[in-house]
Amino acid sequence: MNKQENKSGGPQHTNRLINESSPYLLQHAHNPVEWFPWGAEAFQKAKQEDKPIFLSIGYSACHWCHVQMHESFDDPATAKVMNEYFISIKVDREERPDLDSIYMDAVVSLTGHGGWPMSVFLTPDGMPFWGGTYFPPTPRGGMPGFPQVLEGIQDAWVNRRDTVLKGGKEVLDHIKQTQLAESLGGGELTQDTLQKAVQGLWGQFDWRTAGWGSAPKFPQPMTLEFLIRYHLLTSDPLALEMATKTLDAMLHGGMYDQLGGGFHRYSTDATWLVPHFEKMLYDNSQLARVYLHAWQVTGNRDYKRCVEEVLDYVLREMTDVGGGFYSTQDADSEGVEGKFFVWDESEIDSLLADAPLFKAAYGVTRHGNFEHKNILFVASDTASLAQKFNLTEAEVESKLAAARKILFDFREGRIHPGLDDKALSGWNGLMLAAFAETGRALNRADYVAAATRNAEFLLREMRNSEGRLYRSWRRGQAKFNAYLEDYTGVVEGLLTLYETTFEERWFTAAQELAEAMIAHFADSQGGFFDTSDDHESLVVRPKSVQDNAVPSGNALAATVLLKLAALTGAGRYTDIAEQMIKSVQPVLARYPTGFAQWLNALAFAVSKPKEIAIIGEPGQGDVREMLDAVRSAYRPFQVTAVGGEDSAVPLLAGRRPLGGKATAYVCENFTCKQPVNEVERLRELL
Repeated sequence: MNKQENKSGGPQHTNRLINESSPYLLQHAHNPVEWFPWGAEAFQKAKQEDKPIFLSIGYSACHWCHVQMHESFDDPATAKVMNEYFISIKVDREERPDLDSIYMDAVVSLTGHGGWPMSVFLTPDGMPFWGGTYFPPTPRGGMPGFPQVLEGIQDAWVNRRDTVLKGGKEVLDHIKQTQLAESLGGGELTQDTLQKAVQGLWGQFDWRTAGWGSAPKFPQPMTLEFLIRYHLLTSDPLALEMATKTLDAMLHGGMYDQLGGGFHRYSTDATWLVPHFEKMLYDNSQLARVYLHAWQVTGNRDYKRCVEEVLDYVLREMTDVGGGFYSTQDADSEGVEGKFFVWDESEIDSLLADAPLFKAAYGVTRHGNFEHKNILFVASDTASLAQKFNLTEAEVESKLAAARKILFDFREGRIHPGLDDKALSGWNGLMLAAFAETGRALNRADYVAAATRNAEFLLREMRNSEGRLYRSWRRGQAKFNAYLEDYTGVVEGLLTLYETTFEERWFTAAQELAEAMIAHFADSQGGFFDTSDDHESLVVRPKSVQDNAVPSGNALAATVLLKLAALTGAGRYTDIAEQMIKSVQPVLARYPTGFAQWLNALAFAVSKPKEIAIIGEPGQGDVREMLDAVRSAYRPFQVTAVGGEDSAVPLLAGRRPLGGKATAYVCENFTCKQPVNEVERLRELL
């Protein structure tokens, strides 16, 4: 127990979390609960005192984590019970996805569902034996009160220990069997799997309000990306229609911040109107790329605007001066969910000269649509507004843009939601890819510069002297071994940046990290573990294959290894990746939204991707003309390298320019076409 002075000069209780860097853990540093961070000290104390461990896992932007903290962890009476009978450990799931994965599997096996805050009870050696998610302070809605839970667990630990241990062993056995079941084996890779997956998505699609499933509705960026790629592969119009309907619904709904850009975490209803207001870096990185690709395929200007608004939001609010990207923005401000983002009609009336137009455009009413306030959403299209208000469409767009600017500036004066300003390497890699690819496609030098600064930040601040990555960084301090998802995310970002700038240092760093991944994460049975071979020993070594809010590390590993194989000609990268995809192929068509990144990897593998080598300097005029041809459309089934024959990129090695001019070599399925140095000939080959 520690004491420190509070602002009024009196002593203020602190616990061990005061020495942590995670904003989430620091939120709990003044609880009367004697929290421990995850580590040897907590487990030694549990063994010495023969006490069960209460493990609480959450993250800084989690609304119900805040609720449970205020209701239970700030309550002296509840804290007294916790301190007397348990060793309590608090974990930030964003820093420790390995622990989150293991113990979430345990909670799901025990209760049939999971979520955060996660509440798990462990033996002193870390074996889970009982758990759940949020518990209220008193019995409510069929849930027991948290004090009753504590009393029940304490009674079972003292009086029915054998039953507790037997149950814990069954939970662990279930987790291990689930991991084994995820390596199912399968035949040759086939495009038929992609077709069946699209049919499955069609059968589950909500044709009335778009997306998949009912409330709550989550963005499915990997699924949307797969549908766009499948459309390009097969010209199937239905796949593109499902994607664009969903993209339109999310962009026009309250899930999108109509004033400041950026997507909230998910929609609490089926119509995309009422969001859970937190904003996550990983959602916005993936959605920015999907909207970019949708713009490239359809030409819809709204999609292009969306991409730029999302990335401008990240630069404005989620970027560290050193180049790193922050993790999350909270749902709450002033203790109220969504308060920063919602509006009274009277505020709109007082601020805007064109209030009637704006209210018609964004659905503002006196009664509101969320707790008597208004969440802004696109309620009417420009043509209808022009007719209603006797304006041209250009005048409508101009007036609404000016109104959005006025309201945004006013909103900036409000108390902002909390910011989790740690940088996570895998999430940074995903956003690095978004900036690099968008900068390339939209000719935005500022986005390419942001991507370059981020890549330099990752390799400077989040890589150790042995070339291995750290997971988390905050205010100059990097910590925790990186996970598989970190290596794959950073490799994806670096390869995307290489294909934007053609600076070989990015390709070299990407390949070095991929080799470190193979050396330290590989499973002899195929695929990769989530943790490295020198990670701390846990009750199981997690190996995840299902995609969640971010791509599974294994799915993204297959993706980046296929790209590296195309750039290097290294057959072992292809062998590893294809064997991984084969192992999960039987489940891809049955559960497409849960394995969408695998579907993207499979689509690349069966597409016979083109390998394009352009010999010449990236800045010279004829090279730029060739690159313009290569980049004139969204082409996900190709890789491109530019440089001289002495390049470190094997795709360029030994290839020479013809007649002193920039020359393109286009290869497909291990066979190369005749080299060309005329742009029109290159277009024909593409």
